[in-house]
Amino acid sequence: YFYCYLEAEITGKRLTGCNPFAQTGRSKLQNQRASLNQQIIKEMRMRAGAENLLKATSNNKVKEMVLLELSYVNANLQLLMGQLEGLNSSVEVYQNSQETANIPLIALGLKETKEINFSTPFKDFILEHYSEDGNSFEDEIADLMDLRQACRTPSRSEAGVEMFAKYYGHLPLIETRFFSPNRQTGIFFTWYDSFTGVPVCQQNLSLEKASILFNMAALYSQIGTRCDRQTTAGLEEAISSFQKAAGVLNHLKETFTHTPSYDMSPAMLSMLIRMMLAQAQECLFEKIVLPGIANQFYSLMKMAQEAAKVNRNVKSSFPQTPIKDNVPFFWSTMSQVKTNHYRSLAHYFVASALLDHQLGPNDDEDKQEKTLSQVYDRLPEGRSPLDILKKKEERERIGKAHIRRAILGHEEALRIYGLCHHLNKLDILEEILKASHQRSLKKQSEHENEEQFADFTEAPDIISKTEHKAEMEVPATTKVKVTDFFQRLGPPSVFSAKQWWTPPRTIRLCPADRDLGFTLKGESPVQVVSLDPLCSAAADGLKEGDYIVAVGETDCKWLGVSDVMRLLKDIDGEGIDIQVVSVMESNPPMPTKSATFCGNLPKTYSMICLAYNDDDKNHKSRKVSKKSSFLSWGLKNKLKSASTLSLPTADHSGSQPWNKPCPTFPSSSSYNNNSVL
Repeated sequence: YFYCYLEAEITGKRLTGCNPFAQTGRSKLQNQRASLNQQIIKEMRMRAGAENLLKATSNNKVKEMVLLELSYVNANLQLLMGQLEGLNSSVEVYQNSQETANIPLIALGLKETKEINFSTPFKDFILEHYSEDGNSFEDEIADLMDLRQACRTPSRSEAGVEMFAKYYGHLPLIETRFFSPNRQTGIFFTWYDSFTGVPVCQQNLSLEKASILFNMAALYSQIGTRCDRQTTAGLEEAISSFQKAAGVLNHLKETFTHTPSYDMSPAMLSMLIRMMLAQAQECLFEKIVLPGIANQFYSLMKMAQEAAKVNRNVKSSFPQTPIKDNVPFFWSTMSQVKTNHYRSLAHYFVASALLDHQLGPNDDEDKQEKTLSQVYDRLPEGRSPLDILKKKEERERIGKAHIRRAILGHEEALRIYGLCHHLNKLDILEEILKASHQRSLKKQSEHENEEQFADFTEAPDIISKTEHKAEMEVPATTKVKVTDFFQRLGPPSVFSAKQWWTPPRTIRLCPADRDLGFTLKGESPVQVVSLDPLCSAAADGLKEGDYIVAVGETDCKWLGVSDVMRLLKDIDGEGIDIQVVSVMESNPPMPTKSATFCGNLPKTYSMICLAYNDDDKNHKSRKVSKKSSFLSWGLKNKLKSASTLSLPTADHSGSQPWNKPCPTFPSSSSYNNNSVL
């Protein structure tokens, strides 16, 4: 599908999405992702229908045909999942165009969503709930829709992050205004899993909020990979971006604990947080290395521990069971390559420190001994740090053992590199791995002695240590303040979807001896208290506890007591009309409905959106069939979970009695019908 190029003016500042028709690598990638998501939906509809038919039929021939169709559909799904994995492995698109000397970093792809039309549901709700003309709020609704649409094509900059933050800041206000626990709005928020392409659909805003946070973190990761890591400023920006990505993901993990999307499950988010922090630590290492490494004993030992720290962080970010199967193979392979590479660098630095620098008479023996003892967790039996430093043979033996481990590690990194065809596209990575391998071989050749016998001393492991640890950073944009689009409805603490109101009533005030017959209290809106039951206002229908929303032609929803009293102070003998509303008793809240997923994927998936036909935009007018044939594709036993929706039929022609269209989403008049939801 095509994006719309939109501009949204929010709080005086113009926020725009990227031009979707610009043929950049990133826009092409997102368009391919959207196309794959649609194809995956189609195949999963067919699979769900075939599985239901297989359960319903007892005809052996039909079963054979269905099993054949299922094998074909599953094969297609595997191919589509493979293509989606390829998109998640396309890290070269997100790298800086001038990048020629750094290992590529991994960026998260943005989650895709469907376009939503808030216009009709919100106008209806404003009329029914707030008793105001919904058409007068067309501009506000259009601004909200423009902002959401622009969030689908954010620019890869702080402006894009700010746009996400603006929309995220508006969502709690929208939820307060329009999402009542007593009724459904008929708005379905659909988001696609960024790893599997499986759609998830909900009627509440939790999924929308969580997905916006995920995309904000993904955008930070894309900003980090785009930075110029050949400069200190670029590396600092990359470090900050990855730390903010980790902070946003952690905020998502702690705030939305039951999001029914696999890419936002706690296990997956934990892995992504570790990966972002590992890449931030990698950039910190590059920042230390950028000015150059002094060829001194202490500097080399320090760099060895810094490299070991990067190795440890990357290793901890390895995808583990149960999420390993749904993470791109490229990510796991890349992590293994980096682990071997940085571990080998650590051994190379220690080898250089031991082989190229001997303990001289002017060197601080105690300081070098302390430094060496802090590098090793344990030493080979019978050896001490002081023995290694003082005895030339021991020093060379341990140094050569380290260079052997460095060479073996580089060879393993090159071997793993050759196993993944996605890695083979990264020529710069291969060049870096080969250059590091050649440097270690050169160091070994410089200290070879053909007269000595082969020594198989094993080099000890190196303790990781850093002076600059990567930590999660929660960006201030997640707590940005926004101006309510619908502030004309009144203070949201009072005029919310949870409160039910009577339509505005007109009361004629005719004060007797400047006495209104009641007093006011509260901030905004003001409330009538101490009402004299014999006053003219009470006779006209004013009640204790009513809220004054207008005095004459002046809207009073946001006015305090002093402001309202100022308007009522100078009433002439003819009096003045005021408008008041009363709070009604709320209906008992509806139980939360959430659709489930039937299939081989985790049950946390919500496949309710499979029933949505993209070509049928007028689904509200469709009726819910009370009884369907046993051969209907999406048939579910209505006596089971009341939250399960039927899937659409394969044949919409209606030529056969069992192929009559099943309902997609329930009509607006049927939201309180448990058999429908």
